[in-house]
Amino acid sequence: MKRYFPLRIGRFSLMMDTKAVFVISLLIIVSFAVLVGSLTIGETPTSFLDVIKGLFGMGENSFVIMTLRFPRVLIALLSGAALAMAGAILQAVIRNPLASPDIIGVTGGASAGAVLVITFFGDISSNLSVSLFWVPLAAFLGAGSIGLLIYLLSWKKGVSPFRLVLMGIGFYTATQALTNLIILMGPVFQASQAKMWITGTVYGSNWDQVAVLWPWLSILIPVALLFARHLNVGQLGEDVIKGLGGNSSRQRIFFLLLSTGLAGSAFAFAGGISFVGLIAPHAARRLVGASYEALLPVSGLLGAIFVMVADLLGRTLMAPLEIPAGVFTAVIGAPYFIYLLIRNRN
Repeated sequence: MKRYFPLRIGRFSLMMDTKAVFVISLLIIVSFAVLVGSLTIGETPTSFLDVIKGLFGMGENSFVIMTLRFPRVLIALLSGAALAMAGAILQAVIRNPLASPDIIGVTGGASAGAVLVITFFGDISSNLSVSLFWVPLAAFLGAGSIGLLIYLLSWKKGVSPFRLVLMGIGFYTATQALTNLIILMGPVFQASQAKMWITGTVYGSNWDQVAVLWPWLSILIPVALLFARHLNVGQLGEDVIKGLGGNSSRQRIFFLLLSTGLAGSAFAFAGGISFVGLIAPHAARRLVGASYEALLPVSGLLGAIFVMVADLLGRTLMAPLEIPAGVFTAVIGAPYFIYLLIRNRN
């Protein structure tokens, strides 16, 4: 018999079994190890002691650690966690294991919104003439608009996974065309930056970006965890939700907005890092089962580790050449998606 640990905060409660608690604890340790490894490995090798000194502004490698590496690693960690949790939520809302923000097309809207701000409000030094807060807001509005359109246009006495995927592919293609058009219409010096951003990279991340991304995710991630048990009820079907006094349509819209908010915020600063929202929830499901109270935090931790490792490989394998992290996530994610399609072909 499984032993569960309850956690109650006012009206909200979470319940996890001992295995989930162990897996989460282990993944936190692994995440910390990867974070420290990312701070020590690079063109300028540093020791763990150098990292500790650098965090306090001491030592000759303080600039490398605090200005070049640490913001980059934090953006990778936060973006990976947000994308993975967005994918897990979207799979629950749609009840389709192949759903993820990039495959369904939600992130296409985020790309268009963020590229619009980067292209038309940036200068030759990549500085924005408007507040940095507009980038995640534009990405969120783009992702939210496309997400709602896909959901509404896919509705016909319920949401068919087949219709939703087809609608998502259509919107993704349209938003990619719009994004390319925005880049072509914008200044030439912004084209390469926008293209690298679309591929997915945390290159050039700074503390200003961390300061913008962190407040968004510090609200969205706890909200997702607090409402995780509602996702469990949603898997039982429309009749059960109504029988328990819930409003299935309202819940779907709420979680869809939550998913697009997480994905849009991550895409605003990490760009089009693909397949994180697909791979991490599937791996988490194998580790802790289908209960979203454990699945969401495990997905977030796996996504954070995945993107941090991808970025570490991207900046070290062919140094000094930088390979965007999105290249490595796509190399792993695309074959895995094909495998899932073959396994679920019936």
